[in-house]
Amino acid sequence: MPGPDAPGARRPDVALLAAWGMAAGWAVLFSLLSVARHRAFWTGRFDLGNMVQAVWSTSEGRPLETTDVLGRQFVRLGAHVDPLLVVFAPLWRLWPDPALLLVGQATAVALGAVPVFLLGRRWLADDRLALAGAAAYLLLPPIQWSTLSEFHPVTLVTPLLVTAVWAIAEGRPAVLAATATAAALGKEQVGLALVGLGLWAALAYGRRRWGLLLAVGGLTWTAVSVAVILPRFRPEGGPSPFLNRYAWLGDSEREVLTTVLTRPWTALGVLEDPDRLTYLTALLLPLLLLPLAAPLLAAAALPELALNLLADYWPQYSIDFQYTAVVTPFLVAAALRGLARLRAQGRIPALRAALGHTRVVAAALVVAPLIAGWHMGPLPFWDRVPGGSGHRTWEFDVTAHARVMAQAAALIPDGAPVSAGNPFGAHLSARTRVLSFPLVADAEWVIVDRTRPYFADRVAPSAMHEGVLAAIRGDRDFRTVFERDGVVVLRRVPAVAERP
Repeated sequence: MPGPDAPGARRPDVALLAAWGMAAGWAVLFSLLSVARHRAFWTGRFDLGNMVQAVWSTSEGRPLETTDVLGRQFVRLGAHVDPLLVVFAPLWRLWPDPALLLVGQATAVALGAVPVFLLGRRWLADDRLALAGAAAYLLLPPIQWSTLSEFHPVTLVTPLLVTAVWAIAEGRPAVLAATATAAALGKEQVGLALVGLGLWAALAYGRRRWGLLLAVGGLTWTAVSVAVILPRFRPEGGPSPFLNRYAWLGDSEREVLTTVLTRPWTALGVLEDPDRLTYLTALLLPLLLLPLAAPLLAAAALPELALNLLADYWPQYSIDFQYTAVVTPFLVAAALRGLARLRAQGRIPALRAALGHTRVVAAALVVAPLIAGWHMGPLPFWDRVPGGSGHRTWEFDVTAHARVMAQAAALIPDGAPVSAGNPFGAHLSARTRVLSFPLVADAEWVIVDRTRPYFADRVAPSAMHEGVLAAIRGDRDFRTVFERDGVVVLRRVPAVAERP
């Protein structure tokens, strides 16, 4: 056999193995953090519990069935068109635990580092820069926050879109078809991002047929999702429950779109808002503004950015939630593409010379998102570093109170209809009927945490929460079976026929 240095011997791709190693380490870390946050009862009915119920129902033969806030059973496609969820149903049979979704999400997002590395290798022709690009992807606070923010099918779209960009660059039509299709199934508006991706494929690489298929397919998917699928499965019809986020632009989807297209200055007025400008800064600055040097690729993120910036709902223009999941893959890819263009820029010799210092550039690619993470990231150790982010770091600690909550949740029998406060929802949603407190209806059990009062997915005024709870306590049909440290469990008492 030829030795490792013999002609024709195949040497291991050390850089690629390093990229896989980074992805594996990140997947383990964020799986552990996600599960710890769940065990600490900082996941909720909204949204992990909704996903758990949809996956569980699918595994039971009722595809994507869930209970809405009004207690109606409906198919999840009436809320969001994200059938990508069904891929977890067979796995639920093997691991029937919400942790399945959290670990699956962390693993999927981590795998996006590999196509990022391959894009860096192709465009920058330097493995050190390619590895730095992969590290930047994993260190980017919006990507970390979207992974730790409950579970959402749209978060799985991030690695799929990065892979789709790589497939276009490499000329891999089968990979592109698979990843673009899967990404579209992650949420109804992802099709708009595919339109931008198709334009980039056609203009940047001359892949006009691919670009046409992506653009037409993406636009068709979004149009059918919004005009046909969502209304078809929405309980009792009616407008989208999310339309009120854009009410300042119009009373219907058509009016909102008309306002944006005919009076764009009205929509652009949101850029005067400091919070929205902070949001854009948090997306671009950790990438050293490099996406601006590849505007055509970065433009694929514009439809999702517009939806976020125009929403009268602050989580959509915050990096702390899943709403960046369709934006970040294009910005990361555009950062690598932009860096490649700047390094090849001959008109500004000084810039080309500065960017020619590969080690310095690689270090900058890593240090910028690392500093951003220190300032606004979710990792629990940042608060131990002077000046570091302490935002929501307590959510990873399984406290004595969390153990009381777990003890209370364990009292609820499998399959029993339950009315649960939001913090309990993710732990009790693998059943047919899950009602969101204060709705009781046909629930046989009620479980709430008085220290964290919720009405559905919103924190409720304590007095209102106490009033509803007192009314249930006063109902002779219920009796308290558990009460400790503010956690209350009530059980419906079976009716007993009166003796003659």
